[in-house]
Amino acid sequence: MAELPTFVQSRPLTRAALEYAGRFHQGQEREADHAPFILHPLEVAAILDGFGFDDSTTAAAVLHDSLEQSEMTGAQIEERFGPRVARLVDILTEPELSGSEGDRKGALREQVAIADGEAAAIFAADKISKTRELRIRRTWDPGYADDPATTMKTDHYWKSLSMLEEALGEHPLVGQLRFELEAMRAWPPHTGVGDR
Repeated sequence: MAELPTFVQSRPLTRAALEYAGRFHQGQEREADHAPFILHPLEVAAILDGFGFDDSTTAAAVLHDSLEQSEMTGAQIEERFGPRVARLVDILTEPELSGSEGDRKGALREQVAIADGEAAAIFAADKISKTRELRIRRTWDPGYADDPATTMKTDHYWKSLSMLEEALGEHPLVGQLRFELEAMRAWPPHTGVGDR
């Protein structure tokens, strides 16, 4: 594994989660920039570290996509990282429902809304990271902004913001997400294709 970010070095549970998740996500890439996928959950953990969340919360952040994006199981997470981390990861995992992706995203928002503040904080940090990734993708892929899947993602992020305003109030994470979404709407990224 590459050199660990500074904040991970003093967090033993997060470090173990990063090493474990790194094996499961080996070879996967982020859609936005083709960086190793593990950079996304690591960024979510780093955002939470910046807001003073503890080692268990940042470990859960590192693992938050593992049930959806890898072969990792909830039982494995609980065995290695304990019930608190496993519970948070479970809350942040999209429910297995029949129906549209919009229905599943709506069910996930409801699941997070009724959970505790830690799950909502991880969810907020995830949406901050995902909004930044969306901005990156729009920079190099001019047609991406008009894609129906992008429109659905953006709609989910705005609905997530509304849910988080209810769940967390004026927490700085909510303010940061609001800024990221408003900035994308007001000042969309340049694509470098005839827009300067």
